[in-house]
Amino acid sequence: MTDSIRLAKHVAMMVPCSRSEAEKYIEAGFVTVDGQIIEEPGFRVQAAQRVELMPDATLAEAEAVTILLHKPAGFDIETDAEAVYKLITPENQAADDRSGIHFIKRHLKGLLLADTLGIQSSGLMVLTQDWRIARKLITDAEKVEQEFVVEIAGEILPEAIEQLNQGIQTGGKLLPVKVSKQSESRLRFAVKGNQRIQIAGMCEKAGLKVVAMKRIRIGRVPMASLQAGQWRYMLGYEKF
Repeated sequence: MTDSIRLAKHVAMMVPCSRSEAEKYIEAGFVTVDGQIIEEPGFRVQAAQRVELMPDATLAEAEAVTILLHKPAGFDIETDAEAVYKLITPENQAADDRSGIHFIKRHLKGLLLADTLGIQSSGLMVLTQDWRIARKLITDAEKVEQEFVVEIAGEILPEAIEQLNQGIQTGGKLLPVKVSKQSESRLRFAVKGNQRIQIAGMCEKAGLKVVAMKRIRIGRVPMASLQAGQWRYMLGYEKF
């Protein structure tokens, strides 16, 4: 491109500020070229193009973000761990996301998947840059309750529900579980920690065949109206 300069150099002269500060503004998503956010300091701009720095631009370290994703059934992330990150795009951001945060590529850096779901399972997943949330959902997972809705083929007898409520036997411990009938073909499971794998086995022992499984809550954070394949930023007041 003739008569062009690096965006970082342009911003440094425009503000004015140092070249390294200009790069931080750009990488944080605070710079637009002809109305479009550009996050690459090496992007080439011409004199005729309109470069602007957003009014709320700051050099302060950006806060860690946490993303809530509704994983669709049939989406395999257990054999392809990177697949889930491909869903985090501006196009898949929920229209009713009330965070006010605009998506930038830096939000994908260091984004840790706190828990996973099997290929046939769907529902709420958490990806976070916040080490405190990661510790709560991974290291202290046994203290966090998760809620699942499980679709069952055939009749659900009261005796089966009673058997399921006896608990989950794992690692020599009997973990508590709360099971209730949500409809003629659906059961609601509330379990501590990531015990989703045990749920299907429990149902099988109780004579029930699992057709589908959806996680609808982790701790105090529900999936609510988040549609399959969509994501949103976790709000400041939400706590697991």
